[in-house]
Amino acid sequence: MMLKIQKFVCNMLQENCYVVSDNTNECVIIDCGAYYPEERQAIVDYIRDNNLVPKHLIATHGHVDHIFGNDTIYQEFGLKVEVHHRDANFVTGACEQAAKYFGMSLDYDFPPIGKCFSGDDVIEFGEHQLKVIETPGHSQGSVFLYCEEEHVAFSGDTLFRFSIGRTDLDGGSMFMIIQSLRMVSQLPDNTVVYPGHGEPTTIGDEVARNPYIDR
Repeated sequence: MMLKIQKFVCNMLQENCYVVSDNTNECVIIDCGAYYPEERQAIVDYIRDNNLVPKHLIATHGHVDHIFGNDTIYQEFGLKVEVHHRDANFVTGACEQAAKYFGMSLDYDFPPIGKCFSGDDVIEFGEHQLKVIETPGHSQGSVFLYCEEEHVAFSGDTLFRFSIGRTDLDGGSMFMIIQSLRMVSQLPDNTVVYPGHGEPTTIGDEVARNPYIDR
């Protein structure tokens, strides 16, 4: 594989942040949920130690456990988060989310949104592209990030290994997530899926064993 994918497990919900690079050393940071200082430092150190050049900070959706560390990426590398336009309100209301869902009072500010994307947009870095596939259900603005060339997808909290993300939070919909899963199940069976929590899987394994997928 031409992509190098480094996972960092972050915060109290064991969220997966991915730093994805290729042989040009350009990289993207997906779902920077780093909350604790050591988690933030580990991601920064990895990027610097490997001489990577961050080009994009991307959120698969706007829930706060996936964006806790956006301020560190902004301070260290000058990147503002890119998120689907339907989840922009979650990002701008991150402190309110933290208070509502975790009873936390965050003592830092989140940087502004850099860009809002939509379905079929393409995010480019190095010699690779990530296509945005809209997968509403966990939230209105949840997306898959799909690299067709490498048969890799980042699913956020839409699809987990043999499970799916919860649909009982603001903007969630079981009907919509089932529709989204039916759509992404059409991706090639050998597509490796890197979820927002837990271990990687493949589309083929999910079609065979995930009780929520019926294609």
